[in-house]
Amino acid sequence: MTRRVLVTGGAGYIGSVVVEQLVEAGAQVVVLDDLSRGHRAALSGKVAFVEGGVGDGAALRRAFATGAFDAVVHLAAFALVAESVANPALYFANNVTAARVLVDATVAARVPRFIFSSSCAVYGHPAAMPIREETPLAPINPYGETKRDVEALLAERARRDGLHSVSLRYFNAAGATARCGEDHDPETHLVPNVLGVASGRRPALDVFGTDYATPDGTAVRDYVHVADIADAHLRALDATVAGAAVVNLGTGTGSSVRDVVRTVEAVTGRAIATASKPRRPGDPPVLVAAPERAAGLLGWRPRHSLREIVETAWRWHQAHPRGYTEQTPGG
Repeated sequence: MTRRVLVTGGAGYIGSVVVEQLVEAGAQVVVLDDLSRGHRAALSGKVAFVEGGVGDGAALRRAFATGAFDAVVHLAAFALVAESVANPALYFANNVTAARVLVDATVAARVPRFIFSSSCAVYGHPAAMPIREETPLAPINPYGETKRDVEALLAERARRDGLHSVSLRYFNAAGATARCGEDHDPETHLVPNVLGVASGRRPALDVFGTDYATPDGTAVRDYVHVADIADAHLRALDATVAGAAVVNLGTGTGSSVRDVVRTVEAVTGRAIATASKPRRPGDPPVLVAAPERAAGLLGWRPRHSLREIVETAWRWHQAHPRGYTEQTPGG
């Protein structure tokens, strides 16, 4: 039987790659996206598209009227930490209140499974590394709080309504596929910003903090290829779960800002100018996942190295110097 999946936020960076892999696997996909931060051109012509937000009752009715779904994959959330601090009401309205409307509609439509795009931001500043799923949740910004709150909502609906869910706590998504890459405004992620220096679009990379207690003084993060993250979503559709499961998506290996810069220099053959800046408030020195639960529950292991992350992102940015601006839908 062909699986039917509703993907919210499917025109976004990670969502478009999830959709790409679902289509390749033979699924029938309906994408719900208001295009406020996604790109219609990121989607192929092989998916049905409903324009609207997850809190829009009329848009949800149009999406669910297309037929019965086997699962909802929810990636439609705002994800800028600084913006969440500046405008927490916006983040709670979009990431929590609207998500509740979506979950209500999912339960009403008797969809048996819900896959949620969560984040390592739920952990805040954990005392021990690597970070395990049992680590206490202590988010330090509204963005992380919204992810924690939706996880709690899914646990409640598992108990009350029997909705099976998997919350995937992403670490640092990066990289690209041949057709899907990062095109954000503003761009806050490290890899595309370093590539912006390599391509001449930025004069230098601001390095926020060079005095951390790390091997080279810069912050360490766990970078995961976006195709590997998408693969975890497909595996979560078939995983045996009781109630609401939570799973880290990380490699278990940390890379510093300077590691990423050196890798970009090696891949592009271009020197990267950097500018040392003070630490940003709230930035932890190290965030690295313990990936064992993903391997056990999902049978998932990341397949791409940091170099492959940079290579694929560089190819995409070279092929799309203006992002999706010059792309056409279905291209």
